[in-house]
Amino acid sequence: MSAALDNLAIRQAREDDIPALVAIYASDELGGHGDTSDESALADYVTAFRAIEASPSETLYVAELDGEVVATFMTAILTKMVGRGAVSMMIEAVHTRPDRRGRGIGAAMIRHCIEDAKKRGLNAVQLTSNMKRLDAHRFYERLGFEKRQFGFRMKLK
Repeated sequence: MSAALDNLAIRQAREDDIPALVAIYASDELGGHGDTSDESALADYVTAFRAIEASPSETLYVAELDGEVVATFMTAILTKMVGRGAVSMMIEAVHTRPDRRGRGIGAAMIRHCIEDAKKRGLNAVQLTSNMKRLDAHRFYERLGFEKRQFGFRMKLK
C-alpha cells in the first residue's frame, strides 16, 4: 500500500455507516440505480443493510481513510453445482467517493477480496461492471481480471 493509503482500513460495514454509503451510491450518475440521499428513502437502505448483515453468504464493507468512509463494496459467496461444486466470490457494488478516486483505494479493496477468497480456498473471484464504465473495465483488467461473460439483466421494478 502506498504511503497515501497507510491510514486506509477495510472493515465490515455497520448500520451507522448507512448515511455515508448512501451518499456514495447517490453520487453515481452512471449506474442508473436510482439511489438518493433523500430522507424518505432511508428505510429502504436500512432494510437492505439488515438483510445483508443477516445473510451468511453476503458481506458489506467500507473503506475508511483517516477514519472517514470513502468507499464501499460487497461480496457474496456462491456455491454452484457446475464445476463440481465450485465456490466463488462475487464482488458487487464497488464504489469510491468521486473526490477520492485515482488514489488506489479501489485496488486495495479488490486486493482485499482476492486475499479473502484465497484464504477461504475459493475457486475464483468474479464481478460484473456496467458496460458504460470503460474506465472501470480498464481498472479491473489491470488488476488481472479478464472479460469472460456477457451479462444480461431484466429490471422488474
